[in-house]
Amino acid sequence: MVRRLATDQRGAEIAEAAAVLPLMFLILLGIFWFGQAFSIYGAITRAAQDGARAGALPYCATCNQPSDSVAAAVTAVQNDLRASKLDPALAQSPPAQPNLPSCIDGSAVVCSGSGACVQAPIQLRTTAQGGTGLCGISVSVRYPYRFWLPFTSISKQTIWLLASARVRMETR
Repeated sequence: MVRRLATDQRGAEIAEAAAVLPLMFLILLGIFWFGQAFSIYGAITRAAQDGARAGALPYCATCNQPSDSVAAAVTAVQNDLRASKLDPALAQSPPAQPNLPSCIDGSAVVCSGSGACVQAPIQLRTTAQGGTGLCGISVSVRYPYRFWLPFTSISKQTIWLLASARVRMETR
């Protein structure tokens, strides 16, 4: 009787499915949540790039007046976040702000703007003689993302996605 039970194959598929299906479900759930994080990372990267482009323009196209590059960059970042269905109020400046030299006097440019770190005018490149080369603008933004992956160490933890962009300032 014991030998017959040990060699019986009936019901083995159900036992195997019961062991494998939770693992498969966890993998599929992980793919979904990491895909969401990657999508948000792409959205904040586009927002930082568009903010840097908007802040690099020295003149208002319709009014022919000098524009405020910081305000233009922050507005562009917020508009891109809204278009991506992300809350602009959750966007923050990075805690470790980059130490970028100014185009004008070489001193460090501090972050300004709310929700994004906008630094302008920054030195993108120096000339061979050590003088000021290209001037530009830098926009950095970070956005929180909360994973929900049960039975793992990253479940319900907030990670901060960071994106930054640098663009050459336009001249007239």
